[in-house]
Amino acid sequence: MVKEPSVTHTGSSSRTVRTKTKAPSRNPVGTGKKRRPSGKKNRPKKKIRLSLPVWLNYVVMGGMAALVVIGFYYLFIRPYAYRWKPCYGTKAYGVCLPAGYTVHGFDVSHHQGDINWEELRKTQYAPFPVRFVFMKASEGGDFSDTTFIRNFNCARQYGFIRGAYHFFNPKTDAARQAAFFIRSVKLEPGDLPPVLDIEKVGDDENALRKGVKTWLGIIERHYHVKPILYASYKFKERYLNDSIFNTYPYWIAHYYVDSVRYEGKWKFWQHTDGGSLPGIKEQVDLNVFNGTLDELKQMTILPDSVFFRL
Repeated sequence: MVKEPSVTHTGSSSRTVRTKTKAPSRNPVGTGKKRRPSGKKNRPKKKIRLSLPVWLNYVVMGGMAALVVIGFYYLFIRPYAYRWKPCYGTKAYGVCLPAGYTVHGFDVSHHQGDINWEELRKTQYAPFPVRFVFMKASEGGDFSDTTFIRNFNCARQYGFIRGAYHFFNPKTDAARQAAFFIRSVKLEPGDLPPVLDIEKVGDDENALRKGVKTWLGIIERHYHVKPILYASYKFKERYLNDSIFNTYPYWIAHYYVDSVRYEGKWKFWQHTDGGSLPGIKEQVDLNVFNGTLDELKQMTILPDSVFFRL
């Protein structure tokens, strides 16, 4: 038999009402799923991909490579191009020596380490004799070069014309630096005048010039000889190019060029920092003197100097 659906009688009405069974919800409570409303906002965005032609990719890569090569040339090759130029003059001590100079020298500090002076002495009898040497003695107001005393004594012992230099610190009182150099360096007859090495500007250009003048004045009054001023070509032109500083003997640092471009007077030229000398393991700065050996000796402190009679 077919079962009839249940009926409910309301009052006296004879209408038969059929109750419908409620269909289960498609998203029952507790399932955690919600129907995503349809609409354009919820549609996934399409990624736009730009594709370049193959030939254009090669052009871009080639341009980037060219920029790298050009940058490398201007930063690392052009400033030192002189090293790779053919040497049409005289090559010695690992470099091409400047033409027209007969008096050669070098300068050292603790960066060169221990020096074999017996071996180094052989350069005095080489085809291009090395005659003089400058040594770093002090820096600022309290730093003494650890190799100065030994090098200074050995230079005299092995027959080199010797000199001492002070590395100027623009942030330290100039009078204090001069006093420190005087305590550190005891010059003797035959030594070259003291040298002031200036490479840093500091915070104030005017303060730098004032400090340099103070140091030079104190040293000149003490040793009774004009000190030598050391600075690079560009540094001298920019910061120390006036009538006062031009009265001091100038030692110019100008690397990898065939000749000095400085138009003023100069006595020494540091022409390279890549020299090789026997007895020195590290590379060394090489210099030439702008004159003869007799003229170099005339620059040295004489035995009858007022300084030695005090």
